[in-house]
Amino acid sequence: MHRKLRLRNREDFSRIYRGGKSFANGQFVVYWSKQPSADPFRLGVSASKKIGNAVVRNRMRRMIKEIVRHQANRVVPRTDFILIVRKPATLMKMKEMEKSVLHVLKKAGLLKSTANTKVKRAD
Repeated sequence: MHRKLRLRNREDFSRIYRGGKSFANGQFVVYWSKQPSADPFRLGVSASKKIGNAVVRNRMRRMIKEIVRHQANRVVPRTDFILIVRKPATLMKMKEMEKSVLHVLKKAGLLKSTANTKVKRAD
């Protein structure tokens, strides 16, 4: 995932936590807010010490960034969002995790419909 697509500042995280909306499933929580300067979108991943040691946390961050990178064309533009990893996600395989991440993003309304992406790819 490109560096410009990552949320890194504490102020950005705080702004999204305070003023954003949130949705969750059993494995992930997503906080998001609209941001005109975020083009096309920016992602932050939060994995606390509760889910495991540094190896586990970093592996989860890498896997989530990779999932979002593959789905970047489906993410609604001009959005900042934070994905928070919950403990049950550490036991999942990559395919299951992708399904869960897409579920929570769809629940939050952060994914474009699949019909629109197929039309765009054909152009």
